[in-house]
Amino acid sequence: MLRILVLHGPNLNLLGTREQAIYGTESLDSIDATLTSLAEELAVEVDIHQSNSEGELVNWIQESGSGYQGIIINPAAYTHTSIAIRDAIAAVGLPTVEVHLSNIHQREPFRHHSHIAGVALAQISGLGPVSYRLALRGLHEHLTAQRKIKKPSPATRRQKRASR
Repeated sequence: MLRILVLHGPNLNLLGTREQAIYGTESLDSIDATLTSLAEELAVEVDIHQSNSEGELVNWIQESGSGYQGIIINPAAYTHTSIAIRDAIAAVGLPTVEVHLSNIHQREPFRHHSHIAGVALAQISGLGPVSYRLALRGLHEHLTAQRKIKKPSPATRRQKRASR
């Protein structure tokens, strides 16, 4: 079974009440419940964590190198400031999808640059909570395709044995 780590950065625990015009009215618990339900449908295990602490996020990313096949992360404000999170993602080498509820490229100029994008498989932004579901579906499809490429089919294995 595929295991995916889902990380939410600072202030996302305030979703539903925080700047609703930008982030909407859905709570983080609601987003997590929807993700968990979708994960069950896809036969994927998700472990979901939120932290306002950069160091805690870095620790979880570093620990993900064993036991997980991918990461979905909304680094929130750390997107624009954290080289430590970027370096941790690069170090573990897991396919990572960066998620944002709002379109960071339509917001204040300081939000336009992402330190994470350069080491991420993809970035999904601007679709609200749907961004997380798209990230999970996309990462699942990517990882499933990678598994098929790495595992030769039984027919291919028989052909290799026959040619020896």
